[in-house]
Amino acid sequence: MTQPKSAPSEGQNNLPDNYEYEDSVIIPGGESLDYDEHTAAELSINSRNNMWYKEAVFYEVYVRAFCDLQGTGHGNLAGLTSKLDYLHALGVDCVWLLPIYPSPLKDDGYDVADYCNIHQDYGRLEDFKTLVAAVHERNMKIIADMIPNHCSNAHMWFQEARKSRDNPYRDYFVWSDSIEKYKEARIIFCDVEPSNWTWDEQAGQYYWHRFFAEQPDLNFDNPQLQDEMIGVLKFWMDLGIDGFRVDAVPYLFERENTSCENLPETHHFLKRMRKFIDDNYPGCILLAEACQMPEQVREYFGENGDEFHMGFHFPVMPRIYMGIKREDSTCIKDIMAQTPAIPPNCQWVTFLRNHDELTLEMVTPEERKWMWEQYAPEPRMKINMGIRRRLAPLMDNDRRRIDLAYSLLFTMPGSPIIYYGDEIGMGDNIWLNDRHGVRTPMQWDGTPNGGFTLGTNPLYSPMINDELFGYERVNVEANLKDPSSLFHCIRMMINRRRKHISFGHGSFQWVHASTTKLACFIRAFGIDRMLAVHNLSKDRLSASVYLPSNEYRLNDGAGYVFGKEGNDMAAPKVIDVLTNAVFNVSGKGSIELTLEPYQFLWLNLGELGGMGESGQKPQPKRRASVVAPPSGMGAGLAGKTHTEAENVGNNMGTIAEEPEK
Repeated sequence: MTQPKSAPSEGQNNLPDNYEYEDSVIIPGGESLDYDEHTAAELSINSRNNMWYKEAVFYEVYVRAFCDLQGTGHGNLAGLTSKLDYLHALGVDCVWLLPIYPSPLKDDGYDVADYCNIHQDYGRLEDFKTLVAAVHERNMKIIADMIPNHCSNAHMWFQEARKSRDNPYRDYFVWSDSIEKYKEARIIFCDVEPSNWTWDEQAGQYYWHRFFAEQPDLNFDNPQLQDEMIGVLKFWMDLGIDGFRVDAVPYLFERENTSCENLPETHHFLKRMRKFIDDNYPGCILLAEACQMPEQVREYFGENGDEFHMGFHFPVMPRIYMGIKREDSTCIKDIMAQTPAIPPNCQWVTFLRNHDELTLEMVTPEERKWMWEQYAPEPRMKINMGIRRRLAPLMDNDRRRIDLAYSLLFTMPGSPIIYYGDEIGMGDNIWLNDRHGVRTPMQWDGTPNGGFTLGTNPLYSPMINDELFGYERVNVEANLKDPSSLFHCIRMMINRRRKHISFGHGSFQWVHASTTKLACFIRAFGIDRMLAVHNLSKDRLSASVYLPSNEYRLNDGAGYVFGKEGNDMAAPKVIDVLTNAVFNVSGKGSIELTLEPYQFLWLNLGELGGMGESGQKPQPKRRASVVAPPSGMGAGLAGKTHTEAENVGNNMGTIAEEPEK
């Protein structure tokens, strides 16, 4: 990030490309806020804090792709356990596991053949217990995918149900003698499935499925099936996990003359799930995967926050890409205007990419066509109603735009999710089938097979090996050695985010700027108030940002309010917590900025202060960070908080605390 040219001389720096940002601040006037009292690293994962998820940074792991410690060619639970120090050092609070159940893998594990076991490629239940314990030793959390809507046609339930109409498992599924029922339900996998009904010769009937034909939908009108699902929750919660990301929640029930989505019966069952979790496992969470518009997802929080704790905000994701490509914040503002308030115990979840396609279901047809033209110029890049590409290729591997996207992710409402490999800028392989092109092996180093495996067995998927994103060029080892790498930039942003409770709990308010090329908003929670400024443009621009009138008072007791004239005290200042750049605020509450292409600022308004006659009044440095050159693995991180972990080498460099003076 380039230092803004408009900063006053005391904050001016010509930063080299490998500059490591320090977290020291000079506060002019007033009384500084002691953010050491808000140790969010500990608070966000403390077992006594039942709303830890509102501040957490999540990391999505495809176990098969992450690390093969056993030489089988498939990632496994033991491999993931061996890499937890890496995730901890990045700043991850919660690990989210994609499906690990026994499965034929028609849909990468979302076709479940046994809800209460581990796929043989990944290990055993004992390996899972070891993983959970190791996550908790590092003061982190772990959640797993739960797939209640459908199972695999290889599941014992379905195999039994096919045998006869009076089989006790027959009513675990939805059957029909014709395909005329539920005709108003859309076909989700429209590229590969001609119908939501498939004929089963042995059963002598059609069975209902919203996704692949190999994934028959379960019948939630059957109370026994509902009990089975509650039993599955209990099985895994008793093993110590901290919650579930619940897949495809809008589709649990079917009713004639409806879209078979978002039905009242679905919410009744989800409330039962939530009550079971709250009564038996307080502090654990349920995250809803409902690929819907925000007002529809709002229903899944429950009127009083008694359904899901968290819900994905799908529509904001394509608008981030759209806004950056158009160099205009309007589309982001529009979708946030359509985002309703949610109960105080609930939280949105945001992401830039995940294991599926970049969905364009919730944009207009014209916007979808434009997005395909801009981000998927080759037909192989498209799938269903979206784009099967990773973050770095979508951004043409432009670090400025990638960093900008992450800044938006970390500062907008919601708990952010990082998709494995995106923190190092991994690429994709559009020539693999389905969504497999964004599920390739993690690239750990430049050795053969990218350090993913030490074995000689064929890999489950080819490594990325092109000139731009190949594992010899893009890998964890290279990122750790380079202080200016994407990994270190994300790590720094997570560290700064953790120190400001407003990003997790705060209100959201757009701030007027002189151009729509800027996306500017305030996150506020109590005295912690942050102004995020993002230049979405490829051009260097000068602009004004206008703080809301009568909103922010100086903390020197003078009672000065922006928007009121007649106070002759010197201009107050705000500080960018990412670079320590200092900016003047005019008497009418405007900030004049000159921003480099794609530059962003996190301005601390909570420590807004004035200049007295004696000039600048320095305050003690709170957490100045000094990053030493990377060393060996160093001591383990087990049992340490994120703050303590920063003082451990572990190939990250040593973080030294500067004592207060």
